[in-house]
Amino acid sequence: MATNTTKSNTKLKPLSDYLLIEPVEKDTTLPSGIVIPDTAKEKPLEGKVIAVGPGKRDDSGNRVPMEIKVGDTVMYKKWGGTEIKLDGKDMLLVREEDILAIIED
Repeated sequence: MATNTTKSNTKLKPLSDYLLIEPVEKDTTLPSGIVIPDTAKEKPLEGKVIAVGPGKRDDSGNRVPMEIKVGDTVMYKKWGGTEIKLDGKDMLLVREEDILAIIED
């Protein structure tokens, strides 16, 4: 089993079915040139997966592998996850069940 860690000075390995996500900030300037201040912006609902846990266990104790992998861009629930700061960056620890979709390019 591969160990997934962040690409930062601090090593963080999520447990169970948690994922570490770096939220993707959307453009804050409207086409008309108006800049949206930070206080008026909504939280991003998309992010890049930085690290994944090994997966949760089923009723028999067997590990259920994660469907999401490091590098995926995902859409997650608006109020899902726990906000943390890691090396000065805002990050999010989210359970796999709070991921709504994988965004494919």
